[in-house]
Amino acid sequence: MPFDTSLLQSLLFQCVNGFASASGLFLVAAGLSIIFGVTRIVNMAHGSFYMLGLYGAVTLAPVLGQVLGPELGYWSAVAGAALAVAVLGAGVEVLLLRRIYGAPELYQLLATFALLLVISDAVLYLWGPEDILGPRAPGLSGSVELLGRRLPRYDIFLAVAGPAVLVGLHLLLVRSRFGRLIRAATQDREMVAALGINEALLFTAVFALGAGIAGLGGALQMAREPANLAIDLSVLGDAFVVVVIGGMGSIRGAYVAAVLVAQVKALCIALGMVEIGGLAFNLSKLTLVAEFLVMAVVLVVRPHGLFGRLQVVVAHRGAAEPPLLPFGRIARTGVLAGLALLSALPLLDATFPYAPVVALDMLIAVLFAASLHFIMGPGGMDSFGHAAYFGLGAYGTALAATVLGAPTPLALLAGIVVAGCGAVLFGWFCVRLNGVYLAMLTLAFAQIVWSVAFQWEDVTGGSNGIFGVWPDWPLDSRGGLYLAGLGLVACLLFVLRRLVFSPFGLALRATRDSSLRAEALGIPVTRVRWLAFAIAGTMCGAAGGLFTFAKGSISPEAVSVGRSIDGLVMVLLGGLESLVGPILGAATLTLLQDNVMRETDYWRALLGVLILATVLVAPGGIAGGLRRIRRWAERAW
Repeated sequence: MPFDTSLLQSLLFQCVNGFASASGLFLVAAGLSIIFGVTRIVNMAHGSFYMLGLYGAVTLAPVLGQVLGPELGYWSAVAGAALAVAVLGAGVEVLLLRRIYGAPELYQLLATFALLLVISDAVLYLWGPEDILGPRAPGLSGSVELLGRRLPRYDIFLAVAGPAVLVGLHLLLVRSRFGRLIRAATQDREMVAALGINEALLFTAVFALGAGIAGLGGALQMAREPANLAIDLSVLGDAFVVVVIGGMGSIRGAYVAAVLVAQVKALCIALGMVEIGGLAFNLSKLTLVAEFLVMAVVLVVRPHGLFGRLQVVVAHRGAAEPPLLPFGRIARTGVLAGLALLSALPLLDATFPYAPVVALDMLIAVLFAASLHFIMGPGGMDSFGHAAYFGLGAYGTALAATVLGAPTPLALLAGIVVAGCGAVLFGWFCVRLNGVYLAMLTLAFAQIVWSVAFQWEDVTGGSNGIFGVWPDWPLDSRGGLYLAGLGLVACLLFVLRRLVFSPFGLALRATRDSSLRAEALGIPVTRVRWLAFAIAGTMCGAAGGLFTFAKGSISPEAVSVGRSIDGLVMVLLGGLESLVGPILGAATLTLLQDNVMRETDYWRALLGVLILATVLVAPGGIAGGLRRIRRWAERAW
């Protein structure tokens, strides 16, 4: 068989091109890694700083070009945008992050994500929804011939820029007093404070440095891509993957991981269609999920990344509820009265025909949030990929109903089984990790599921999804499906509550509060966490199946990161330390999305402000606020 020189040339060309992509990934990931190394905050708004650097550069370049000339104006715009973003980062640290350094990790994640939402709508207001093209880099336009192909000169410049920044950061960290303080704070933050170092000033400077590097990374992309509103989330996902693969807080790891991810994507593009065992596979489609596949493999083999170190796991604060505290007579009466009122809702169909539809959406959201809360509250396991099991349940139900022709109850059961199997498989890997590594591995598995749903067109319908999934009689009416959903959700919520107060629930909370003590008492920590993960995923699959019948269709949006974030917001908004919290949070967020957020183009900022208010003002959520009101009333009487 003759040697395919064209394939070798393609591989080498894509390898060289991959180093340019790696530089862009490294620049945004390096700042994120520096910030985490010192402040221990995983900054979800880091992609926004990258986006602001790009928007700032494309805005400044034409103005400065007229004053200073094209070449000097271009590079002045890049430097000016990076500096402006650094100043903004310092302001964010002073005004927001200083208030949440002592908060649980989940609250920090959601607070910075809320900042991302606010910045996104601020950019929409200032620059509008259209993409903005920037000028070409003077002196670096055109291309050079490499292996029979044309490679842009600017890509060669970027391939060199990444290592140059890496060397500069290394010298800063090794040769300067500021760098020594950063390394010391990364190793032992408490000791740095004990030595009399101004910790607040150090944190502000580090956050400004990290934000400025992200802004520089965005500004340098001015000649490669237009400024657009979607770039913050896409870059954020890639940055998190790179940082987690390399190891949180490791600059060297961030660059190695960036090169690894970029080269894996380049390899997929170069190979294209391959045949394995008589089956053809288009590896170029793996570029949508290649980084998450790499991250999943790395975290399974090295749970703290390639160059990461074991992070101290902070014990979970608070308990779900006082242990084994049953409902009192008043509470039981209230629950029964609420169920009676909800059961009577279809009687109002003539007056409020849309009411059962909204109520069913709320029930689905409640079950989704309650299943997530089960592993986050009693279990202490933060998940960024809970939508995976929602999507598995939804697609399993849709395929059983349309392809197999199964009746509605069996189709729903099939979806629940599919979600449960997915949770068992993914949970086996996830529960062995903690903190942000656990959260990111759940995200990786969710993105893999999303990629399969998006690209397996013959089975899932691809981006169009599956249509015509309607329930059979007597569930084919709004009232009938709503009552069936109410009964199912009420039963599953009852099961979850009993599990929390069962011996298994007590063991789960023991693993959350102190895994070492739980192991010493003979509790199989990993097995208990794994079972809880499987239960939560199975319950979430039931919510996905109900969603499919409620909407009559399913699409990859059901597995998106946005749905997982919605679940986190519901749990936080309602209150993490209460079993009633996810119910209140899901109902509130559903009503806001249906009646308020759809009425404005700036709903992201509204949601962000809501999350920030919850984190800063009412960290106990709605349930915590109601408890305080009740205690105040009891003291008053």
